[in-house]
Amino acid sequence: MITKFGSLFAGHVDLDNEGLDGTAANERWLSDERLAEVFPKSEAIAKLMDRTGYDTFWLAEHHFQREGYECIPNILMLALHLCHITKHIKIGCGFNIAPMWHPLRMAEDYATADWLTGGRVIFGVGRGYHTREVEVFGAPLRDQDANRELFEEQVEVIFKSFNQRAFSHQGKYYTLPPQVPYRGYELSEITLVPRPKTLPVECWQPVVSASARALDFMAKHGIKGIIGGGAAPGGANEKVVHAFREARARAGRETKLGGDLCIGFSFHLADSVEQGIKEATPFFEENIKMFAPLGFVPGLTPEQIDAVADPKRARQAGLPTLRNAIKAGTWLVGPPELITEQLMESQHKYPGLEVVNVGQPVGTPEAVILEQLERFSAQVMPAFR
Repeated sequence: MITKFGSLFAGHVDLDNEGLDGTAANERWLSDERLAEVFPKSEAIAKLMDRTGYDTFWLAEHHFQREGYECIPNILMLALHLCHITKHIKIGCGFNIAPMWHPLRMAEDYATADWLTGGRVIFGVGRGYHTREVEVFGAPLRDQDANRELFEEQVEVIFKSFNQRAFSHQGKYYTLPPQVPYRGYELSEITLVPRPKTLPVECWQPVVSASARALDFMAKHGIKGIIGGGAAPGGANEKVVHAFREARARAGRETKLGGDLCIGFSFHLADSVEQGIKEATPFFEENIKMFAPLGFVPGLTPEQIDAVADPKRARQAGLPTLRNAIKAGTWLVGPPELITEQLMESQHKYPGLEVVNVGQPVGTPEAVILEQLERFSAQVMPAFR
């Protein structure tokens, strides 16, 4: 049964000239002042969600995006601030990209935020998907096997540091601690200071590839999964939901279908489906301009991906439409009664599902995000209380 609603904000600022006919993604280069608008925008969304009864406001870590699409470089710092200006809502890390961190630095920073917010920051980890970000920080991404191998060892280190009063680790990438003399003795183990106040640590990870290796790794560490949001396709993929449950069972954790998962949807409330499509299409198209060249719009040919970058050709390239996304179940568009009914169907289909994320894609202006989240809280959420 769905009991909690959250929303993921990847950190885009308000943009001009949106849609397939608008400014090409690679031609956007915003000023420092414009890029920093992501912070008051985050504050406004967090305050509204706190006031209207949402459970979690999820933030995403990204770097170097002068185009204005994903502009929050340190979500733990921002989460700490947002907790200090709100009262109840939790701030989720969706996600800290482990390959861009030293794992113990990430663990320390999260533990600090956990103490300073009384447990209102939710931990989350991911592998990354922007070469410009991950490779600049000296970690592999083009080599997916190396990226996954590094990520898995980092998560092992992080959970050791959370769960053991003192620990050591020897792997391919890390030897912790190094064997050095320290104040009269040979160093053989270390302690995270502080360890999190809230133990065991609740951790979330995006479900993207949904490979058996990835799902088994999540099950081994008790990591919960988010389907949809950012680059991950939204909506309830039945095959993935079943595979997630089966991996849990292999690890000895029996769950109802949909248990330990959060399913994310993009949505737009309107008086009719047609009106919603008209209003939200520019934001849907801007999102395609951002993600298609990164390989996250399924089914596109190389020619279509190339056309996305050219406003003169994009409209004639046969790209997916918002109508296609509604049919696929990744978008919820229309009157509140229709969206409530669609979410009820997901609840019935996945009896273990307790958490749902709803929100708007990259490119949606602040005023629209606030209006939509407020309407959703008043017109859809009460049916699930």
